[in-house]
Amino acid sequence: MNLSRAYFLYKALAHNQRLQSRRHPMFEKNRVMKLFSYVFIAFIAAYLSALGVSLYTFFKDTSFEAFDWIDGGMIWFLLADFLLRFFLQETPAQNIKQYKLLNIPTGLMLHTFLCRMGLQPYNLFWAFFFVPFGFLAIPQFYGIVGLIGFLLGWWLIFILNSYWYLFWRTLINRYVPTILIPLLIYALLIYFGLFFDEKNQWLFQAAIRFMRGFIQWNPLGFVFFALAVVPLYYVNYRLQQVAIYVEIAKAEVVKSFKTRNMVFLDKFGIIGEYLKLEIKSTMRNLVVRKQFLIAAGCMLMLCSLFSFSHIYDSLPFMRIFICVYCFNCLGVMTLTTVMCAEGNYIDGLMVHKETVLSLLKAKYYFQCLMLVVPFLFSLMPIMEGKMTWMTALGCLLFTTGVVFPFIFQLAVYNDTSIHLNKKLTRTGRDTKVQMLMSGIAMFLPMFIMWSLVDLWGDQTAAIVMAAIGLLGTLAHPLWLKNIYKRFMQRRYQNMEGFRSSR
Repeated sequence: MNLSRAYFLYKALAHNQRLQSRRHPMFEKNRVMKLFSYVFIAFIAAYLSALGVSLYTFFKDTSFEAFDWIDGGMIWFLLADFLLRFFLQETPAQNIKQYKLLNIPTGLMLHTFLCRMGLQPYNLFWAFFFVPFGFLAIPQFYGIVGLIGFLLGWWLIFILNSYWYLFWRTLINRYVPTILIPLLIYALLIYFGLFFDEKNQWLFQAAIRFMRGFIQWNPLGFVFFALAVVPLYYVNYRLQQVAIYVEIAKAEVVKSFKTRNMVFLDKFGIIGEYLKLEIKSTMRNLVVRKQFLIAAGCMLMLCSLFSFSHIYDSLPFMRIFICVYCFNCLGVMTLTTVMCAEGNYIDGLMVHKETVLSLLKAKYYFQCLMLVVPFLFSLMPIMEGKMTWMTALGCLLFTTGVVFPFIFQLAVYNDTSIHLNKKLTRTGRDTKVQMLMSGIAMFLPMFIMWSLVDLWGDQTAAIVMAAIGLLGTLAHPLWLKNIYKRFMQRRYQNMEGFRSSR
């Protein structure tokens, strides 16, 4: 009886979550966003598949078998998966909150959500990489049965990682400093397991033996998985029981951010005040903060791979892709929804003369300051000799003088408010215009730089991009004022859209 009730509840919750997105007031825009989301997912799938094929080619003639290299590097996949889940997953306690009014036992509901977390499609995300890699590397040694065991083993590993993430995410939601503990655990495992004694990499060897157990269908591999997942499941069950009541009973307390620490901005007048607002929004609002963390994580990962590995050495376009992407991604992600956050209090902004112009200037200056982050990350490939100072400077100035003016045009047309305390993936506000312009702003500079490099070489191309970007940067008062005037011409239409979408 309990199994039938659990199965019925599982289906009902899945159906309810689908209806939740369909009944969203912005569903018409969501359908367009989903189309572009599918295109983006297809791009990621193609990239991971190509990466799997290229890594097989790279490792097939080495001292280990190709699949042993991938299995031995399990810690890197688990770390990347652990960090990605922070931006894409909620805890069961957050999801159960709205169902507590129903006459459903909390324990049954909690078991249902925990099972859904283990069986969710996201745990198959890495299959885009492992399926093509496995088809090339496994059947010649272990046949199709070994390939199935290889893929099944990695799927079980990511299920285990989902419960490991859930445990720490629940603690981090209550005590933010605890995020240092899993990061320290990963750092110690990587250092002492891979780098402390390179001749005896015990973590590398243990991961190979463990995954070979799945490939060879050794029962001990599945026994070890069960011994790890059952205690994690039980601990998460008990922890979520406490977290549910904390989630329901907690009062929304907003910590006051002490602006006296930014008194140096007071001399800039109203622009300085809006700069403080931008800084506080980045630090306090969930959507803005997650956008920054996602962009910073992508930049760090790409720069590290490019600098300290040879994966992209044979792909000249990847150097341009990584350089342009790192300088563009943060601005494109945050400026795609420019003025959408302000839509929550647009009426207060409109009662002051030329306040919006000062706000736009503050946003531009803040985005320019944020380019310090990718510039610091670019120091890694520069120090490794894989990128020049002039290339990094050219990309930086091209971003401030060409990419930002282009993406700032959305300030005129954005007319939907975003809920600042919802997860980034649940906002449901992207329109076809936003998706189109963000795509152009991200990829067009890459092809421009590629064309310039092909015509004149790296150094000349970097100088040309820097000169073009410098002109656009110096002209920012002119194009910002033009955006402001067009925004004011559409102000009543935009205000209506902001109010209806709050």
